[in-house]
Amino acid sequence: MQQPLAERLRPHTLDDMVGQPHLLDEGRALRRIVQSGTLPNLIFYGPSGVGKTTFANIIAKQTDRTLVRLNGTTAATADIKAAVAQTNTLMAPNGVLLYLDEIQYFTKKQQQSLLECIESGAVTLIASTTENPYFYVYGAILSRSTVFEFKSLTAEQIVPAVQRAFDFLRDEQDDDFTVEDGVHEHIARACGGDVRKAINAAELCFLSRADGQITLELARELSQKSAMRYDREGDEHYDILSAYQKSMRGSDPDAALHYLARLLEAGDLPSAMRRLMVTACEDVGLAWPQIIPIVKAAVDAAQMIGLPEAMIPLANAVVLVATAPKSNTAYAGIGAAIADLRAGNSGPIPRQLQNKHFDGADADDPGQHYKYAHDYADRWVKQQYLPDVLRDRVYYTPGDNKHEQATKAYWERIKHDKR
Repeated sequence: MQQPLAERLRPHTLDDMVGQPHLLDEGRALRRIVQSGTLPNLIFYGPSGVGKTTFANIIAKQTDRTLVRLNGTTAATADIKAAVAQTNTLMAPNGVLLYLDEIQYFTKKQQQSLLECIESGAVTLIASTTENPYFYVYGAILSRSTVFEFKSLTAEQIVPAVQRAFDFLRDEQDDDFTVEDGVHEHIARACGGDVRKAINAAELCFLSRADGQITLELARELSQKSAMRYDREGDEHYDILSAYQKSMRGSDPDAALHYLARLLEAGDLPSAMRRLMVTACEDVGLAWPQIIPIVKAAVDAAQMIGLPEAMIPLANAVVLVATAPKSNTAYAGIGAAIADLRAGNSGPIPRQLQNKHFDGADADDPGQHYKYAHDYADRWVKQQYLPDVLRDRVYYTPGDNKHEQATKAYWERIKHDKR
């Protein structure tokens, strides 16, 4: 059975790798570590298809160590013990380099089983993960390892890998096919920063070629939607949601529509709607409070008609939120009130605000003494509403937008007249 092209084309030296200049350029720390020959335990963090496994293979070759590859989704504790058993044998005279892919799928107990062999130095661990290691990797392993982040590659960085893939296929298959202008660049852009995906797309184009030519139209057809990198349980999911919300908050409708498109292309309609409602309430808020029912109507329409047409009301609402005036005064106010409560600042509710009930015999001034605002001119009367310990606390400060300033001026006039 023939290996996938991405495996057959895997680089064998650091200079053959594409991307990751912050790690692999001359003088960078990780490159110097490999060249030193003394290898610490390492954790590689980053999306799939950016060179983590390839780099582990190169390290094993350059340090002349036996590479044992395990995957966190399928490996068991027995597999770790088997890897350790190879140390100091003819199979691994210079030691074992254990490459554990997707370590986040290992349970805490399985990760703890790695500690003994790491501590003794019998095995050098390189673990990789697509998730934040500080959330998913056992603390004791983190403290004994150095974390390096691998980043998604740019299209410009991937173009040479696509070219090399076509050249390799041309030589391997002894087929002098032609590649239309723009194919390399399109595949590089469409792969979402994933070199493996780009190389596999190149192989698919080769297998689907007609009349000895790979056309741009064919590349577009075969790479449709391949730029989407999305995992609803992973970091990428929350990064897109964060960018989506921050773009609306930052009043950039173009960026907001871009991230909305990512969510909709991934079929994540619920997240797109929820964050849209949150942003309307949190970031537009009292600067234009009427926006909340408008956005709610758009969300209801999207939910009713479903994808793909749901993109229309959502796009309208996203642009509306992004271009609306902004105020987070109510959000800041409730946050400050909650912070006081969690700090233990509350106190008894003032007597005049309590539900009506009888006073005890020891009450100095029996009666509730509540002043009903509607009985007074302008529907306002001076009265204490906060508990005594918080009576002078200010949670809400009006924003400088037209709506809140008009409200502020109205109440300042009313309250000033009642002093």
